Amino acid sequence: MRPVQAIAVTALVIGLCACATPPAQDETQIGATAKVTQKKVVRISIEKDAEATPPGPGDRMITGRDLGTRSSVVAPNGAAATAHPLATQTALDVLKAGGSAVDAAIAANAMLGLVEPTGNGIGGDLFAIVWDPETEQLYGYNGSGRSPKGATLEDIQAKADEFMDGEEIPPFGSAPVTVPGTVDGWYALHEKFGKRPMNMNLEPAIRYAREGAPIPEVISYYWSFGPKRFEPAYESGMLEEYENAKATYFSPAPHEGSLFRNPDLADTLERIAYKGRDEFYSGETAHIMGDYFERIGGFLRYEDFATHTGEWVEPICVTYRGDYKVCELPPNTQGIAALQMLQMLERFDLRSMGFGSADSIMAQVEAKRLAFADRAKGYADPETSGIDPKVFVREGYNSERADQIDLEQAMSPPAAGFADADVTLQDGDTTYLTVTDKDGMMVSLIQSNYRGMGSGLVADGLGFMFQDRGQLFSLDPAHPNVFEPGKRPFHTIIPAFAFKKDMPGCQVRAEPIEQACPFEPWLSLGLMGGGMQPQGHVQVILNLVDFDMGLQEAGDAARWEHVGGCEPTDDVNGDACESDMGVVQLESGIPPETRAELERRGHAVECCKANAGGYQAIMRDFNTGAWIAATEMRKDGSADGY
Repeated sequence: MRPVQAIAVTALVIGLCACATPPAQDETQIGATAKVTQKKVVRISIEKDAEATPPGPGDRMITGRDLGTRSSVVAPNGAAATAHPLATQTALDVLKAGGSAVDAAIAANAMLGLVEPTGNGIGGDLFAIVWDPETEQLYGYNGSGRSPKGATLEDIQAKADEFMDGEEIPPFGSAPVTVPGTVDGWYALHEKFGKRPMNMNLEPAIRYAREGAPIPEVISYYWSFGPKRFEPAYESGMLEEYENAKATYFSPAPHEGSLFRNPDLADTLERIAYKGRDEFYSGETAHIMGDYFERIGGFLRYEDFATHTGEWVEPICVTYRGDYKVCELPPNTQGIAALQMLQMLERFDLRSMGFGSADSIMAQVEAKRLAFADRAKGYADPETSGIDPKVFVREGYNSERADQIDLEQAMSPPAAGFADADVTLQDGDTTYLTVTDKDGMMVSLIQSNYRGMGSGLVADGLGFMFQDRGQLFSLDPAHPNVFEPGKRPFHTIIPAFAFKKDMPGCQVRAEPIEQACPFEPWLSLGLMGGGMQPQGHVQVILNLVDFDMGLQEAGDAARWEHVGGCEPTDDVNGDACESDMGVVQLESGIPPETRAELERRGHAVECCKANAGGYQAIMRDFNTGAWIAATEMRKDGSADGY
């Protein structure tokens, strides 16, 4: 007898159309009518031979622990890690030509917008953290855009009523589009830290856009989902215009190994390269964008682009285990969730528990649930929410929150704990890259169009898709993250940075010891994958600090991800999410006995799921002075140095 394995699949039943094609990652399925009428759980029975073992990778030259899938890169002068080999190569070419790490990061990001439009492009937003060795300071930049000033909550609610049963902002079309902040972010970073002219930084992407750029396996796989999402959305009326996107990206969609050309994007980048930032926000390109949205009946106008500004922000940092300091950007991002989790986990002896143990994962999952309860109620644009981001990491706060963690029993769905919760009140496609140069500048940069390549809208002749980040607004007027005109939505994308102290030989440098052993720049890292990002940041830090892994091992080691509970897009009170325990999703490398033990302690567990979240990182080796670079588990990622 062969046992029957039952798999639970959450499906959105949309009108009379049942979409049989599985979505990439966590995409909303949009049927022909696009009217969401109900949510239900479908159980699919699959016969599986209990004796059968699926084919897997072989063993090749195991020189140590088998946690890592490849060797880290070691380089004395500079390094780069990106989601595409051509972007990594471009970054190194810029470094070798005398550019700074910021020049190289901009050049790589521009290239990724061409070869990885499934995750990013100049129609999206950008966040960055930069360590400047000259001033010995850490700088943060929030390059996120704002909602249309001419749209009201009533306008957006009407779109939600028409296409999403009133529950959320539609994922495609003009309703979720906010002003793209990437080009502004490039020029702000370049003005402060660039060495080469911007036209030289953008030239490689312009050239490959005209001549053709190679598309690898994973990117081509996600690219193929575009028409399956956008065509039904267009037929339903949610997506107001589709011909431009179809002509730019899907005529046909490139397959693995093919060359992709985008002459419209080349022209747009060329204008930006030679005319500067203002070309995009108040020049010819801005007028084209404004006219396009007016033509299709969208909300953005020229004035929205002309008034856009990003801002320099101070990263928020917390210490971990005394010798480490981890830094994230403040809301409207979710980076503070990682800091909250680390503060809660300090009380647990994770090293003694061991990697992948039930106790270790239990502590991490419960810390995540507590941090995300605050995230759901209070992470929003501080300009309009009135919530000081530092309230979430104030002294003693997360230690008190951690009092609720019982390693033997999963807690009931936790409430937000911060003081303003009662009165003020997952997913995405993203690219992350990190670059360092011979002078010691380190750049941690993340950039995204959000869900499924973006909104599906491509302005006439511009060659890039607009983001749909505005879907992450709440529709609840009482929520600090509610949609308002000219407001930045909650963001999932987060760059990270870490310092380390007590480096070799520092004890003899000076007295007292606190001055002799300061924190020094150590690690630039990031992940992709919506709500997985802060969870992944924490796991990488724990792997390096508590479990003594190398940089590549720390990213390749099996992960857990907790999904469920309330989100910043839900109502502030009374939503069904408040009773949701969520599910712990485990990768196959987590031992079966751990999975069974987590279930015994009260968690629903799914196995074996490859958790979202590609990974890139660069670390300083203080013993040799060299850079160590590692890249994501996904096949297309590339790390290199010189």
